[in-house]
Amino acid sequence: MENEQLWNNVLLEIELAVSKANFNTWFKDTRILKQEEGVVFISVPNAFAKDWLFNKYHKTVLKSLRTLAENVRALEYVIAKDDGKRREVEPVRSPSASPAAQLPLQDFYIDKDNNLNPKYTFESFVVGPFNELAHAAAQAVAKKPGSAYNPLFIYGNTGHGKTHLIQAVGNFIKNQNAGKKIFYVTSEKFAIDYVNAVQVNKVNLFKEKYRKYDVLIMDDIQFFSNKEKTQEELFHLFNNLHENNKQIIFSSDKHPNFIPNLEDRLKSRFSAGMIIDIPTPDRESRLAILKTKALLSSVHIADDVLEHLATAIEGNIRELEGMLNVLVCQSQLKGKELGLSEVRNLIKNSSKPKKAISVKEVTKAVASFFNIEESDIYEKTRRKEVVKPRQLVMYILREDFRISYPLIGQKLGGRDHTTVIHSCEKIKEELKSNPALIQEIDQIRTLL
Repeated sequence: MENEQLWNNVLLEIELAVSKANFNTWFKDTRILKQEEGVVFISVPNAFAKDWLFNKYHKTVLKSLRTLAENVRALEYVIAKDDGKRREVEPVRSPSASPAAQLPLQDFYIDKDNNLNPKYTFESFVVGPFNELAHAAAQAVAKKPGSAYNPLFIYGNTGHGKTHLIQAVGNFIKNQNAGKKIFYVTSEKFAIDYVNAVQVNKVNLFKEKYRKYDVLIMDDIQFFSNKEKTQEELFHLFNNLHENNKQIIFSSDKHPNFIPNLEDRLKSRFSAGMIIDIPTPDRESRLAILKTKALLSSVHIADDVLEHLATAIEGNIRELEGMLNVLVCQSQLKGKELGLSEVRNLIKNSSKPKKAISVKEVTKAVASFFNIEESDIYEKTRRKEVVKPRQLVMYILREDFRISYPLIGQKLGGRDHTTVIHSCEKIKEELKSNPALIQEIDQIRTLL
């Protein structure tokens, strides 16, 4: 089998196994360069693609090659820029001829019957190491609603893609099961609906409305904190839907166990399904997201610019998208591709400055998390309920803000720096075997 035919067959298999975004990002500019003594050499556009393919897809590609050609025994990746043998480049489309412009008009708008935004799909969701578990769980729920994981609870900081993912589940089910009744609602809207129903004495209509759905997707349920009556209504709604095998999906900015003033019976029910977090995207994932978003724009952005953005912007996905939009806009206004030096200036002027945190703010956040007085952290006491929070304050100040040991000791009640070192080392050691502690620290970091 010729190299081109063999590789095309491999790509056909891979395209079915990965998302469209990942396929376009990592496989679009690859081909078989040559075969020598059973070794297949794959041409890749850059070192990053080489590493990513080797780390994430090597086994998949090799297995597919061996299925199609029995003589293949190994696989190597070769960086081959501008070798003149790339695939035919797709013609540049004018804005009016872009695929987006050819979509039906209704595909641009939120469906009023289910509140789902059609742009949130699995195909447009970029998968990386930071969110692949949540993505896999969401896909499992989309394929078997009501039986895979029920409820599915996804939590993480703002801008990490929670809303995109839970709405992608809804859109997938809607497209695969035309008869399913799906509804997406924010917790704030749910609470307003309930209060309005109570005021006009139409609570039964409210109950009927929410209990008729086959799939209920509720966003940002941390806002139920301190809303006792709304929590009670959610509890009864949950029981009704769950008993009838209706799929329920929640999102929140924190784990349900750390949502203040949330009823224990609700926490218990959330735990009955699957609870998954979406942490901060790592650099590799940020670069993958940028590459995917850049492909969707009509402006070419060089790889070194995208790599610089991925390194310089450590915030959430919305910040990455926002900066990419600035680049696209500036390129269109100037009628040329921006260079790396210009991009550096733009980032300096446009990106959000890193938040400065004081020792007092960290102490206050930790004290609040453990429900103790802030002043207890500074006292020279060995009470168990104070020692651990104090050690965590020291650990976070050192690890996250690189404050010196002597200064930490001085700020926290005039302690010796050796005490601070001992505390930090103790937490580090405990983190190796205590996942609950990891979760606690993650939750505290979200408060800062």
